[in-house]
Amino acid sequence: MPSTPVKTTTDETILLELVDEQGVTIGTEEKLTAHQAPGLLHRAFSVFLFDNRGRLLLQQRALGKYHSPGVWSNTCCGHPYPGEAPFAAAARRTFEELGVSPALLAEAGTVRYNHPDPASGLVEQEFNHLFVGLVRGRPDPDPEEVGDIAFVTPEELEKRHDADPFSAWFMTVLDAARPAVRELTGPSAGW
Repeated sequence: MPSTPVKTTTDETILLELVDEQGVTIGTEEKLTAHQAPGLLHRAFSVFLFDNRGRLLLQQRALGKYHSPGVWSNTCCGHPYPGEAPFAAAARRTFEELGVSPALLAEAGTVRYNHPDPASGLVEQEFNHLFVGLVRGRPDPDPEEVGDIAFVTPEELEKRHDADPFSAWFMTVLDAARPAVRELTGPSAGW
């Protein structure tokens, strides 16, 4: 029988699942502590949702976020609670942040990376589970989490990426998810 996810030790402390290089759980650590340099390897997820025209839903992280505020990034990203399946966490956080559930959500592999954030001094040392899917409803973002959203074509993403700040991890997770993105959106979308 699967264990029950552990959200917090108190209302203020969020625990993350620490993992080894193969993604096997080896313990837990408080969220902020896990992100302090040099960073502790922990489980994360990244979601890429597309509309029926093959455009990627981007989000701009809210200015109040303690890590990478105001930068553009993929549809949704975050951390499963200890014991929570990455798929369940991805669906949960997409709804919590964007007010919409994916119409389809599929696993798209994993990627491991180490990305320091020069602005905050925090480090993304993550074993990241990737998901791609479709969005059919109209997003209703939580302003505490999301500053803005945009649906973009590959060409529009390239222009925006050249002009605006993006999360340090964005290109790493997008490039790792591209085979699944292409399978989902088809060749005409250009991903």
